[in-house]
Amino acid sequence: MFSKKKILLIGFLTAISVTKSLAQMPSLTQLFYSNFTLRAEYTPENVSDNRTKFGFNRTSAVGIIPLTTEILTGFGIRKKLDIQAKHNLLIVNLSQINPTIDGLEKPEGGYKTFGATFIQLKASLREKFWLYGIGGGVTQSNETFFNPQPYFYGGAARLRILGLRTQILYGTAIVYNQKFRIIPIFGFTKALGSDWKISGILPFRASLTYKAKPWLQVDFNSVYDGYSAGFQEYTTSEKLIRRQNYQLIRFSLSANANLLNVFNMGIEGGLGTFRQLKTFNAANETLSNLSLPVAPFLGVSLRYITNKSKISSKFMKGTGIDI
Repeated sequence: MFSKKKILLIGFLTAISVTKSLAQMPSLTQLFYSNFTLRAEYTPENVSDNRTKFGFNRTSAVGIIPLTTEILTGFGIRKKLDIQAKHNLLIVNLSQINPTIDGLEKPEGGYKTFGATFIQLKASLREKFWLYGIGGGVTQSNETFFNPQPYFYGGAARLRILGLRTQILYGTAIVYNQKFRIIPIFGFTKALGSDWKISGILPFRASLTYKAKPWLQVDFNSVYDGYSAGFQEYTTSEKLIRRQNYQLIRFSLSANANLLNVFNMGIEGGLGTFRQLKTFNAANETLSNLSLPVAPFLGVSLRYITNKSKISSKFMKGTGIDI
């Protein structure tokens, strides 16, 4: 019984090592222990094709809250012994986005984001390893925050372990943001020696990681990023609902340092490429489409990780292994 639990735990933690790349997680403890991250990033203004200057800064707060963790032992189909591990967590995101156009903040007060995601990691000797997620949120200006255009998403993915050094994940996500999209997902993690690792969740991000010290990690990242936000445009006779979409692909170098066992400090710098800024009306018709040049950006973050929770300790004790 113990050996089967141990095998299940190894697979369960391997599943987490794949999924953590999606949320830019440098530490396994972020999924098992409550933690809180503050981040600020800045992109200076530069000139678009039509001579419009665009820049933005964003501050965000992300909380990861473990909800329940359990190990279940019983008999499944055909009365065969089965062991299941389930870990449920909630991710809450708050952010303030302040775009500037020709030196002026537009819209005044910027955009505010509130979002929440529920994730379940499930491992079973019979059903193998699965990841489920569902969430939603709003990104709106001050004038439209109580008349929002929300977004929703959900999906499921299966993990396959190809040895202790290689794992893949594949599944499907359904996203609604004024229209439905079905997005196939492919994830992977591959250890390259004792200090290097490549991982990603395509089409969202990919990273090459180097463990420089036990407390220091360096990442080379490519990330699909941006925002979609609602705002009001005023004319002489009426108020019009508009939506602004900003999309880019970021290439960056980041470093994360673990301090005093509970803090993680990070710094990231790089270039935003393939940038586009679009504006839509309430009928989802394109009103403007700006192609923006390559621009530098800089981000800093501070994460606080709590001590071992009762939930985490219960899970580890149930498997007979502590980390």
